Amino acid sequence: MDHAPFLHRCLSLAARARGHTGINPMVGAVLVRDGKIIAEAHHEEFGSHHAEAKLINKLDHKIQQEDGLYLNLEPCCHTLKKTPPCTDAIIKSGIKRVVFGMLDPNPKVSGKGVEELQKNGIEVVGPIERAQCEWFNRGFVSLITKGRPWITLKRAQGRKGQIAHEDGSKMKITSDEQNRWSHSFLRAKHDAILVGVGTVVSDDPFLTARMTNDQEPMTRQQPLRIVLDPDLRIPLSAKIVSSEMGKGTMVVTKDSGDSKEKMVELRECGVRVIQIPMDASGVFEMQALFRVLTTPTQDFHGITSVLVEGGRKTWEAFRAAKAVDCEVRLIGKNNDV
Repeated sequence: MDHAPFLHRCLSLAARARGHTGINPMVGAVLVRDGKIIAEAHHEEFGSHHAEAKLINKLDHKIQQEDGLYLNLEPCCHTLKKTPPCTDAIIKSGIKRVVFGMLDPNPKVSGKGVEELQKNGIEVVGPIERAQCEWFNRGFVSLITKGRPWITLKRAQGRKGQIAHEDGSKMKITSDEQNRWSHSFLRAKHDAILVGVGTVVSDDPFLTARMTNDQEPMTRQQPLRIVLDPDLRIPLSAKIVSSEMGKGTMVVTKDSGDSKEKMVELRECGVRVIQIPMDASGVFEMQALFRVLTTPTQDFHGITSVLVEGGRKTWEAFRAAKAVDCEVRLIGKNNDV
């Protein structure tokens, strides 16, 4: 049997929860009988039932010997707070064959979930489509293996490398086609969009994923908007602060700042204001930033991927910290730029 189509379906299901699973992986599950999917589910949000357990709980079919459970990630075999191991649910369900896409990079699980199933007489096939599954959950993999989110740097520049006019004013560089691609395959595929405060002051951007290549409206939760702002220069009139957008914005400022009144005003707008230390060179301590971004607190469930859009000082800070996993450069098509 060709397993790939069913693993691809798992990924399609898992993608529905992008932006909702916090520091957890995105996982889809399908149950296949006689080459056809008879049940499917996905992990919907941080703290909810895992995909395997959800599928099994809602299953209205009696499990048959030939049924196969497909998962894009190895099932967990350890208890997470109140969530029991998914391997237990699979074993109790009577499922006798599991096909998975990739091993869980978490040392508490990696390979142990497979062993637990096999020890209980379940046939396990995989990894299947491993590279695609690992790329899909690259943020989760980065968090487990590097202790930080997956970082993508995006830079738009003219053919000669310029990012603004000589007087510093904003320059239109990318085409509508490039912008649609950027929204669909960069902004919409990351948990957060990060910029320095200079970008907000000069451009007053929305920092949202608004355009898709297929012209369909965005249905996922918008990426978190993060602004690095040591001296709290961000205007209260900025688009990402005013109206309802403030609730999806995080402003990172230095922990020795004196702008207490400005902090209060931002928080009244719904903005999450975080104070972290800066190093001797006047740059935020990256490890402190990463700890904040990957630690769930109250209604914040953490993130696993960040798209860094600028400006120049912000790009240089991430490069200097060797915290860049992928860099994308969009080159203007207009010969004048």
